[in-house]
Amino acid sequence: MVNPMDLSGRRVLVTGASSGIGRDTAVLLSELGAQLVLTGRNSDRLKQTLAELTGKGHFIEPFDLGTAEKIPSWIKAVTSKIGPLDGMAHCAGVHSLRPLRILDAEKFEEVQRINVTAPLMLAKGFRQRGCSALGASIVLLSSVAGLVGQPGIAAYSASKSAMHGLTRSLALELAVEQIRVNCVAPAMVKTEMAENLFKSLNSEQVRSIEQTHPLGIGRPRDVANATAFLLSGAARWITGSVLVVDGGFTAQ
Repeated sequence: MVNPMDLSGRRVLVTGASSGIGRDTAVLLSELGAQLVLTGRNSDRLKQTLAELTGKGHFIEPFDLGTAEKIPSWIKAVTSKIGPLDGMAHCAGVHSLRPLRILDAEKFEEVQRINVTAPLMLAKGFRQRGCSALGASIVLLSSVAGLVGQPGIAAYSASKSAMHGLTRSLALELAVEQIRVNCVAPAMVKTEMAENLFKSLNSEQVRSIEQTHPLGIGRPRDVANATAFLLSGAARWITGSVLVVDGGFTAQ
């Protein structure tokens, strides 16, 4: 049987691999045969992810993406040790719930630095000579917040909208280097972060959120499946796209 999403022999960098969607993405990619480079700030949590992976030849490379200016040289150092990357799943990012009345320029710029500048510099590092293989693929994790508005998350929403523009421009610029760039935009997913949010809400508030998702709240694996597809050869003719994975949230 042919598996169009087979990733055997491909080396993929996964950011934000220490928890949530990033961890589940790493686990799925390993099940599909990929050799992974896991990164995040917490080494212990990265080791937990590593223990869940299928296959051998995976690596942990802790790094703080907040130091955006150092990203290209870090990628160069990593690939000089393990070889060029066939793909990158950028799952790291920050969420910010801060109403306009208390949102200041410093906080706004901090969110943009992590959610926009970091993926830009990751792409810059990825396309360096010797850092990526022919036909490589970059997948950025965004959010439906970049497509629809919601009170209190102006900084976060702006960063995700910017990521969509970044995806399209990078896709056109890197096409000549045979690097595809796409984006996945999920709605509410049952991660540890979401579960902590639900604990702070009453049953009526939780039900209200669930009703905005016609197919129910998503699972990390739903997003991981979309990411794996875009990294695989099955998506060889797709670039510059924002793949919405939201249980019908934006269809309303």
